[in-house]
Amino acid sequence: MPIYLIVPVLFFSISSLFSMLGIGGSVLYIPILHWLGLDFQTEAIPMGLLLNIISSSTASLTYVKNKLVNWDAAIPFGLAMILFAPLGAWLNMRVSPEPIMLAFSGFMVVSAVSMVVDWQSDWNKTPAFQRATYFSAGSLLGFLSGLTGRGGGSTVMPLLYVMGMELRVAAATSAIVITGGAISSLLSHIAFAARPDVFLWVLSGASVFLGSRTGSLFMVRTSNPKGIKYIFSSLLVCVAVILVFESLF
Repeated sequence: MPIYLIVPVLFFSISSLFSMLGIGGSVLYIPILHWLGLDFQTEAIPMGLLLNIISSSTASLTYVKNKLVNWDAAIPFGLAMILFAPLGAWLNMRVSPEPIMLAFSGFMVVSAVSMVVDWQSDWNKTPAFQRATYFSAGSLLGFLSGLTGRGGGSTVMPLLYVMGMELRVAAATSAIVITGGAISSLLSHIAFAARPDVFLWVLSGASVFLGSRTGSLFMVRTSNPKGIKYIFSSLLVCVAVILVFESLF
């Protein structure tokens, strides 16, 4: 019984914060569910991905309505994640993802530092080069998303920011991108192995929907998102520590 009380309240808070940043939240949902007793591969990962989809798609609707999405980046990035996530999910059942999770952790720390110092690259901005870069990055992150059971927002959003996007546009575009990748990953995990607790899924899904709606509306209406950047950087470091802990212990 406690899990049915703890999870909705906790996940409402997580989704409120993560939706401001264009992140679905599976990077925290999955380890929390596992720590609460759910099997990692057949229960925690599929449920975490479902909640990730609910959170990111709810935030996406808000961001699309307010015209914050960069579609030139979202389409090639999201398409690549959809195509390559099933390959990672298939491999998830056959290899240990711990080394990949450690690499993710290192990338998150670098991203956090880049955001704090406000570093953005001055890269080749021709449309063809941009599309190729977005598709290549989406292919890699889609594969890793399926492999580790993460939606990918904790890597997509800082990557888009470092590549030159304004913070709110990066968060909005990330929400669109990770929705497609998470749907592809979830369907793949359901096809390979999943044991859903329907009541817990519905209860948690409702709380995540309300939380992500609250957070995305706040992000759209805030006139000074710089404070969010520092919150996100701190959150990235915390998530990196969680991933290291998962991988090593």
